[in-house]
Amino acid sequence: MPVLRLVCVIYLLMLPVTGMVPVLHGLTEGRHPETGDLARHLFMSVNMIGALIAAPLAGLASDSLGRRVPLIAAALVVNGLALLLIAGDWSYPAVLALRFVEGCAHMTALSLLMTLGADHGRSRGMGAAMGAVGAAVSLGVASGAPLGGWIGAASATQVPWLGGWLMLALAVAVPFALRDAPRETERPSPARLLRELAANRMLAVPYVFAFVDRLTVGFIVSTFSLYLGAVLGFDARQIGLVMAAFLIPFSLLTYPAGRLCHHWDRLGMMIAGSVLYGVFLIALGFAPAGAVAALMAAGGVVAALMYAPSLVLTAELAGSAQRASTLAGFNVAGSLGFALGPLLGGTLVGSFRAAGIDPYLPVFLIVGALEILIALAMLPLWRRGLGRRNAGLAAE
Repeated sequence: MPVLRLVCVIYLLMLPVTGMVPVLHGLTEGRHPETGDLARHLFMSVNMIGALIAAPLAGLASDSLGRRVPLIAAALVVNGLALLLIAGDWSYPAVLALRFVEGCAHMTALSLLMTLGADHGRSRGMGAAMGAVGAAVSLGVASGAPLGGWIGAASATQVPWLGGWLMLALAVAVPFALRDAPRETERPSPARLLRELAANRMLAVPYVFAFVDRLTVGFIVSTFSLYLGAVLGFDARQIGLVMAAFLIPFSLLTYPAGRLCHHWDRLGMMIAGSVLYGVFLIALGFAPAGAVAALMAAGGVVAALMYAPSLVLTAELAGSAQRASTLAGFNVAGSLGFALGPLLGGTLVGSFRAAGIDPYLPVFLIVGALEILIALAMLPLWRRGLGRRNAGLAAE
């Protein structure tokens, strides 16, 4: 199965997710003016709750059945129908329920597509395969927002409407474009899968990195965005350019970082990248307005150095019978971190402000220090050889 087909499907899958960010006002208050602040924020978070629930269930089901492609196609159908219905005229609670279903279907499809990449990566090179998967995800995220702003300029509902039809088209194409890898082992029961996953304690390493890394992303898109506007005086266009400065090098360099995993140990790359990333987060609190974009570009380079190895290490630590469940766990950890990032940033800012302290610099220091401390805590495992012992698998 050419990796390009898988990459294209993942890229297209990600577009509607961030495509709805620029038209959030139109999809919430614009159609339902009675909604309050919390209700409007729920539109962007309730689908993540669905993702947290669906990802492990989808992984268990796929590993038990030994199939990926039919489940991916079914998830894309549900995703497409949910998006089409979101574009319709419904009560706001009904819209939130549809967003929950959409999140379940989206994360099911994404987790199993990532698993499919790992399945084929066992024979074609794990570093390259998972680097390509990570690049597809980040490219989709990076391009979805501007595309959504362009499509939704006339009507916000055009974004979920066209996104829904795109998902249905993918559902039709996937059975012809993708194929399952040959099954290497017997199909275990869900109970046995859970026991084996619980026994694989080394998975906690990439899961912790996924959680903390995505927590900082949630911090950047919320607290840092507010800091840019409130403290540095950036307008919406400037904030968008700053985010693009981070996302573009991140998305472009994720694949080369995955290729480096053929030659460098994965955990070492994650530790080095996390230390540099923590320094980057701290530096954001000191940077003058004119240096922010360049600093964000450097942060995007470092983020690629962290993300691709964490995907590769997760795939390598997964037994062949638990690959979907293992990568689903990776996505759950990341989604949970992303959900908590804005809450942590908001709580810290509020606490420092209530204490009469200018809040942003100490918050940047705390979040950056958290990233560095997690990396340093992994040094004993790195010294024991985790991340190097599977080098042969990554280079196959």
